[in-house]
Amino acid sequence: MGSGKTSVGAHLAQELACRFVDLDREIEHVSGLNIAEIFAREGEPAFRRFESLALREAGALHDVVVATGGGTLTRWENRDFIQRSGLTVWLDAPLEVMLERCRDGARRPLLGPPEQMEALLAQRIGYYRGADLRVEAGAGSPEEVARHIAARLGDLA
Repeated sequence: MGSGKTSVGAHLAQELACRFVDLDREIEHVSGLNIAEIFAREGEPAFRRFESLALREAGALHDVVVATGGGTLTRWENRDFIQRSGLTVWLDAPLEVMLERCRDGARRPLLGPPEQMEALLAQRIGYYRGADLRVEAGAGSPEEVARHIAARLGDLA
């Protein structure tokens, strides 16, 4: 949350001349509810099921950048699917930066006080560390971060 997945992902897709899919937007489109409503009405397990389905649909596309949610990798089947389908980029930003970026909080049902966010990050950090690329995303504009990722992807090719 607040690492820049959506904004950096959209710019990265432009850099790579490919399609951009934001899983949260896809889930909202398919369900007809916003993310906070899904959490409130159906709970996190239902949201994670929607997320897994949206991930598979996005992964079936060619030449696509997918912005996953911060918890997507907490499900084994999602990690396995992503590992088989593409590569992962961890947008690593300091907690303080992520909290500042999330200060409106209206669309983020798991956003809590800093201590809660620190605990959530601690739960997920092991999954993030398994990414194919780790990129510092705490400084620089989304465009700059996307250009940096594109260059690193070019180095891998």
